Amino acid sequence: MPNDHDADMSTIPIPTPDEAREHIRALIRFIGDDPDREGLLKTPERVIGAMRDFFAGYQSDPASLLERTFADTGGYDELVLMTDIEVYSHCEHHMVPFVGRCHVAYIPNGRVVGLSKIARVVDAFAKRLQIQEKLTAQIADTIEQTLKPQGVAVILEAQHYCMCYRGIRKPGSMTTTSKLHGVFMDDPAARQELFTLIASQRRSQ
Repeated sequence: MPNDHDADMSTIPIPTPDEAREHIRALIRFIGDDPDREGLLKTPERVIGAMRDFFAGYQSDPASLLERTFADTGGYDELVLMTDIEVYSHCEHHMVPFVGRCHVAYIPNGRVVGLSKIARVVDAFAKRLQIQEKLTAQIADTIEQTLKPQGVAVILEAQHYCMCYRGIRKPGSMTTTSKLHGVFMDDPAARQELFTLIASQRRSQ
């Protein structure tokens, strides 16, 4: 599935690893330290490795993760809900982490997908520079467009470290976003069932 990254990066030269290391060394000097001191000599290499992990989602096609589905469901056409999928992402404004959990629900329309694939879709979008609102919409829209279920709901709760230890400094504050499609948007009973099940899951923890 095309994404903003594909469009933006097509004409932008990508630095080599050596160039990236020099950029990191320059940032170390910018903050007032010496990149040649013993404790920092290998830091540029470590940062590059960490960034490859933090932003591995740029190498993924989330929609392709949902291509294999299963029709042998025994006629099941009710709610499928995954709660508390861990989310680790980075704010695109400050490149500072935001961390939380994602609840994903869908109502099948004849076919289901492996549950691990849902979690992989969350990861594929989370491991990019993001804002929470866009991340929530991307997960929901990809599931809706690929699986074409009767309904999709994504609820994301996260703590943003750009608010915790810089700027306004409000540790513990949580941000909640949601994106609904299909019956979850149109049918109040389906929406209420979803919220009731999520609340019940929390009480049982």
